[in-house]
Amino acid sequence: MNKINIIGQPLYNIPWQNCPENSELPVWRYSGNPIIQRNPVQGVSRIFNSAVLPYENGYIGVFRAEQTDGIPYIYLGRSADGIQWQFEKNKILFTDEHGREFMPRYAYDPRLVKIEDTYYIIWCQDFYGASIGMAKTTDFKIFTRIENPFLPFNRNAVLFPKKINDKFVMLSRPSDNGHTPFGDIFLSESPDLEYWGHHRHVMSKSSNWWENLKIGGGAAPIETTQGWLLIYHGVTGTCNGYVYSMGAALLDKNQPSVVLKRASRYILTPETWYEERGFVPNVCFPCAALTDSETGRIAIYYGCADTYVGLAFTTVEKLYDYILKYDCAGETEHELGRR
Repeated sequence: MNKINIIGQPLYNIPWQNCPENSELPVWRYSGNPIIQRNPVQGVSRIFNSAVLPYENGYIGVFRAEQTDGIPYIYLGRSADGIQWQFEKNKILFTDEHGREFMPRYAYDPRLVKIEDTYYIIWCQDFYGASIGMAKTTDFKIFTRIENPFLPFNRNAVLFPKKINDKFVMLSRPSDNGHTPFGDIFLSESPDLEYWGHHRHVMSKSSNWWENLKIGGGAAPIETTQGWLLIYHGVTGTCNGYVYSMGAALLDKNQPSVVLKRASRYILTPETWYEERGFVPNVCFPCAALTDSETGRIAIYYGCADTYVGLAFTTVEKLYDYILKYDCAGETEHELGRR
């Protein structure tokens, strides 16, 4: 079996808990979940679907905060250990390129990626319909909006954490103006984060029960010696609504629209009270993954039932072995995604 390693920096203080002996899946939950409870900030009823990164001597994050008036915005949080979080009192203030206030009408499901010396926030917002918003910062004090990359309707945008072939690359899921009952993952390229093209299809939903309705991007792809490790979400429909689970796939390093391997089985599905019971029940929604290149450890942050934030763990070796064991990637996945 081919060896796999994470390409990146070591993260000596990565949140971690060893795998339980009885674990049947390659991903296991933190015993202290949920790490963020209800009513975490004055005026905010719930935080979930959020993203974090190492910053200075600890961690920083952008958090989907449902305000008590029902409007979601993005709040900034800081943590020394990645588990206990303190949040700023007010939502992030976004400005335009001239420094003038330029706030989205709403913003939710943010991702956070560092490329070179700049941090990028990507979220879903209103652009005369659901679409993607972006901003950049170097100091988490000034957040400058970038032109919206796509037309409506689109959701679940995730930037790769480095340029590929000297281009910025982003995953997204074209959608409709409602709670979309369909969706594939697509890829787009940009030379400057303003003009996007070279659109490619990456993956479709599958016949596997947990992702037979739609799929979408999750955490930023993880660069490894075997390709880009993608942790994504898959959705099925039941008589009582949607169920969101986590899946995993491996994308080609230089042509990431090509899927090398794809696990037919989920890596985590709602099974605990904080995943099954909440504002929107039965949701495990990954948005971020911390990695340690020396040990291969991965810490996954995921939204639980649109109410809490959970933390789960795996290693690159466990996830890779699982993907190989249950690989179901077919001819469509192996295509370049251009027709």
